[in-house]
Amino acid sequence: MAHAKDHDYHILNPSVWPFIGAVSGFAMLFGAVLWMHGNGPWLFLIGLVGVLYVMFAWWSDVVAESQVGDHTPVVRIGLKYGFILFIMSEVMFFAAWFWSFFKHALYPMGPDSPAIDGVWPPVGIETFDPWHLPLINTLILLCSGAAATWAHHALVHEDNREDMKWGLILAIALGAIFTVLQVYEYTHAGFGFAGNIYGANFFMATGFHGAHVVIGTIFLFVCLLRLMRGHFTPDKHIGFEAAAWYWHFVDVVWLFLFAAVYVWGQ
Repeated sequence: MAHAKDHDYHILNPSVWPFIGAVSGFAMLFGAVLWMHGNGPWLFLIGLVGVLYVMFAWWSDVVAESQVGDHTPVVRIGLKYGFILFIMSEVMFFAAWFWSFFKHALYPMGPDSPAIDGVWPPVGIETFDPWHLPLINTLILLCSGAAATWAHHALVHEDNREDMKWGLILAIALGAIFTVLQVYEYTHAGFGFAGNIYGANFFMATGFHGAHVVIGTIFLFVCLLRLMRGHFTPDKHIGFEAAAWYWHFVDVVWLFLFAAVYVWGQ
């Protein structure tokens, strides 16, 4: 046959999602600039809805492709490499916030800088006790990562879908509890975001991590829904594997945040 497939690669059909995603992303960025200049959030929100819709529709297409057999071993390797590169980009993203925190902690700016450095944390900043709520949150997130590992082991090594289901449920529940406690901690902070470099660094680093926890929790929840539909097998589970990698990355980032920001930087 002239059009018979004689290779292991997946040749994608033309898709409208890259174009719609680009337009929505531009609208969201341009709308954010207009919003910052007092012109309202409407264009930003329209762009955000467009981006979220493209994410849902595009990933739905990827899931459908996996179910019809388009994800051959060669394609799965490419998907793994792509996600590894994504996590590497996330590592560099958080490296920027750690760089800023360490720079200001090691060389704090005072009213007479650079002749005379200030103190760290800045005067008037009441930091959190790391051995109370931050430590509890650390244990919760680590237990959530252990539950995700349990779910992965149950699928890959035992083909036990029931244990995988409960491992995912536990990981999702603990991730949600972490988010609730983080919000509670924010409401009891003795400093704000504006007016001091400690607060700016603290809320940017931990806040972006919190956003990643929310995203990772949604990621695991989608995997749970897919599991209920019978999508994963011990040999084919790229979506769940990517979610587990992402969740462990979130765990590791929090360990560095706990050690650097809460313990060392107080």
